Amino acid sequence: MSPRSYRMGQRQAEVDETRARIVAAARAHLAETGGVSLDAVARRADVARATVYYQFGSKAGLLEAVCDALAAQGGMAGLAEAFTLADPWAAVDRFVEVMGGFWAVDRVCTRRLRALAALDEEVGRVIADRDARRREGAAVLAGRLPAAPPDAASLLFVLTAFETYDALEAEAEAEAETGAETGTAGRPDGGGGGPTAATPAVIRLVRAALGGPVDRP
Repeated sequence: MSPRSYRMGQRQAEVDETRARIVAAARAHLAETGGVSLDAVARRADVARATVYYQFGSKAGLLEAVCDALAAQGGMAGLAEAFTLADPWAAVDRFVEVMGGFWAVDRVCTRRLRALAALDEEVGRVIADRDARRREGAAVLAGRLPAAPPDAASLLFVLTAFETYDALEAEAEAEAETGAETGTAGRPDGGGGGPTAATPAVIRLVRAALGGPVDRP
């Protein structure tokens, strides 16, 4: 490797590390405060405010990066598999499972982000774009289902929303706490976090709503 190539590689590594630090700071700030202040994010990441703008261009660009980081950590790359499965119900199940893993990554941050989207137009556009992609995927998968109801795509879209998973996870956590207090079993999966509590329930809801088989193959 030439000295110039080495320096370029080192420089890129430094840029990547700075970007990752800013994204982590934005994610933590959002989870703690429910808002996004570029000044506060810059201070938290120990960089100049201009650096945040240089790296991401705008608040929307920074939030896009936060969403991308959550998607990468949540295994959203596995979503492509759902569209390659021959069995249409297996494909829907996989779609539900991947979304469950994604929503489980950082429920507090995601909850804050989606709440902020209702109040801030710039944030709203970021979230609306992400939801539009999920809506398109739901339409493709629902269109493959045999004898599905006319509103199958809308039902699949709604049932795979963060709010659905979040509510079911909260119920599982409440049951686990009650079980711990009374000495009875709480979550049927034995706890452990992640999408394990909500995902099977969402699959059952989707199959019931879309006229699928009750038991998974």
